Amino acid sequence: MAQERGAVPWRPFTLANGITVLRLLGVPVFLWLLLGPDRHDIAAVVVLAVGGTTDWLDGYVARRMGQVSRLGQLLDPVADRLYILATLVALTVREVVPWQFTAALLAREVVLGLGQLAIRRYGYPPLPVHYVGKTATFVLLMAFPTLLLAAATTGTTHTWAYAAGWATALWGLALYWLAAAFYFWQIAGLIRAARAEARA
Repeated sequence: MAQERGAVPWRPFTLANGITVLRLLGVPVFLWLLLGPDRHDIAAVVVLAVGGTTDWLDGYVARRMGQVSRLGQLLDPVADRLYILATLVALTVREVVPWQFTAALLAREVVLGLGQLAIRRYGYPPLPVHYVGKTATFVLLMAFPTLLLAAATTGTTHTWAYAAGWATALWGLALYWLAAAFYFWQIAGLIRAARAEARA
């Protein structure tokens, strides 16, 4: 019943996976810089921007150097979600983004998580990352440091960073939910197929 995972090797010790691990290690650094006793907003902007860049870099390195691995396929979406969730919580606590925006992103994660649980009941593994979802994640990880830069600066820098940050954030939110729609379509198809097979 379960989908065939293919012959992708586990291969934990690759440059691509190393980049992903470094991105994960950047999460507590970012939170300490933004929420710690001595706040360093500009340094937090840099860490967040680097994290967003490496979100693209690890996948590129894996494909370019032939280092695609099962571990990387599992770690990459975990790192993406952890970065987004940690950043959302921190920016909401600092009142850089309103709770309504945070709720809209978190609601998507909850609904999609329930969908993944539903297909697991039928023996299917987690769905592979859709390119629209990957694009949405990249856009959001570019929007967050821009919004933080707007909050940490004044004058002209604040004005352009605020406008660019929110334009990008809303675009990312729309893409995030569009990707969810694609996932829901796949989930519905898998459940229909499993039920039809069970009846056969």
